[in-house]
Amino acid sequence: MCLAVPARVVELLDDDRATVSLGGVKVACSLALVEGVEVGDYVIVHVGYALNKLDPAEAERTLALLAEAGDAVAGALPA
Repeated sequence: MCLAVPARVVELLDDDRATVSLGGVKVACSLALVEGVEVGDYVIVHVGYALNKLDPAEAERTLALLAEAGDAVAGALPA
């Protein structure tokens, strides 16, 4: 299964790349497929590539749902 997740751009790098924050973890990704990305924008990231920009409110809703799903799975695991 593949998952594309919202990430916030924290730094623009050379060669159409950026540093993004994924749940506090910073990773580099390619911006080659998306135009006009600025620091503070949210992008959907999949296998190291930003696929498109995302509305900040939509990004926050998606991140909240992913956190909720993670909590539900963790609560279902045996101790």
